[in-house]
Amino acid sequence: MNLALVDPFVLAQDCPEVLTGRLPGSGHSTAIRFSHHGDLLASGRVDGIISIFDIETNGVARKLRGHTRQVQSLSWSATDRYLLSASQDWKCVLWDLKDGSRLRIVRMEAPIFIAELHPKNHMLFVAAVFEDQPVLVDISSEVPVKRTLPTAPKRSQIERDNATEKQAAQDAKQTTTVTVFTPSGEHILAGTNKGWLNIIDTATRQLQYSTRLTNYLIILLRLTPSGRDLLVNSTDRIVRTLHLPDLTDPKLDFENLRLEVEHKFQDLVQKLSWNHVSFSPTGEYVTASTWMNHHIYVWERGQGSLVKILEGPKEELSVVEWHPHRPFVAAVGVDSGRIYLWSILQPQRWSALAPDFAEVEENVEYIEREDEFDIQPLEELHKRRLDQEDEEVDVLTVEPVKDSVDGEEGGGGVKEFTMPILLNVEESDSEDEVVAVGAGQFRRRSPGVGKEWMNDEENGPVASGDEVTRNGTGAAVNGTGTRKRKAG
Repeated sequence: MNLALVDPFVLAQDCPEVLTGRLPGSGHSTAIRFSHHGDLLASGRVDGIISIFDIETNGVARKLRGHTRQVQSLSWSATDRYLLSASQDWKCVLWDLKDGSRLRIVRMEAPIFIAELHPKNHMLFVAAVFEDQPVLVDISSEVPVKRTLPTAPKRSQIERDNATEKQAAQDAKQTTTVTVFTPSGEHILAGTNKGWLNIIDTATRQLQYSTRLTNYLIILLRLTPSGRDLLVNSTDRIVRTLHLPDLTDPKLDFENLRLEVEHKFQDLVQKLSWNHVSFSPTGEYVTASTWMNHHIYVWERGQGSLVKILEGPKEELSVVEWHPHRPFVAAVGVDSGRIYLWSILQPQRWSALAPDFAEVEENVEYIEREDEFDIQPLEELHKRRLDQEDEEVDVLTVEPVKDSVDGEEGGGGVKEFTMPILLNVEESDSEDEVVAVGAGQFRRRSPGVGKEWMNDEENGPVASGDEVTRNGTGAAVNGTGTRKRKAG
């Protein structure tokens, strides 16, 4: 949209208002995540496919295939060139969006709750594993190096002296359910199934601080871009915000550190549970999707009050994400897996098109100038068209776009990486994965088509472009209906 046509008072709003649409061809999404620059939205689906959406056009820019089961989490690198995906197939995949290739594939020993890339090193990530200790994985070499991180909380000397066997056994049984890097990457914040928040040093992998926020399981941790504000979602139906000190300060004393809860957001009337939570770009607002409800709640942190309830579709919403720079919210429907979008209605000011253009409330009589509608000579019109045809229009060069994302030095800069545009993305508009087999005849695409990486080595890969199905006798046939002979 042309910013010159938008009312400046509308641009000043920082909170979405209404449901404005949904992303077509998204399939059944289970996890979404905006890129740091906000121009792309990654969507992990229940079938393991990852779709990359262009926010300006709402179209599919790329599809990534490498998982066989539901995608659990997505994480972008600082430059938005690399994407880390974690799935229920026990694998983490690092994607290079320059060509859509799988740069690294790491197999875990258990299903993965969440995995997140290091903010400054895309070859390092942390993952919370089901019923096991979290791991810090170094994938700089072909063979990944997994280092276990502590889960048991760090207690004071007095608590250790008075500890009972029951307490020690409970600490040993704790598991980490969520992990997140601080913006500097020097520390890892981890939440456990017993409500503990642990701060772990990334370099030494030593536990530096622990505090108990609740007696229930911690579902999600989110940080503001500055890293000074923490958002905690747990199963006790309370969303908490905490103000963190500067963890990179060498003078910080973890022994005397005391983290206090700033705000507690909850629904005291309906006792709603919160599925997913997210910060606004500035950290001024907190948004949450609700269990068995189709509304999105938005709180303002300054007063700690509820400011808006966004009306959603007639289905429960799971993952909710706020755009990193705009009053724009995306959420996923639980039943359909569709991605819904909330934004601000922006009425256009057409008077900005020309200085002498004015908007009127009702029709008025217009008196034309004497020479306004004179007939121009054909020779002059023909010459004008030829001059316009001689002008060369460059539609391929991509100009660098200034961005407000803070770099490593803390100032704004120019976006380093732009994902190549693919003009022939297959199935970009196909939501039901349907292919035509004849005049007015359609069928669902075969599950194995386009997934050569799933085939066994003994069967061999499927030839590119061939639609392979099975007939009634079990023999393989191609798209034309002819049988394919078996070699040998």
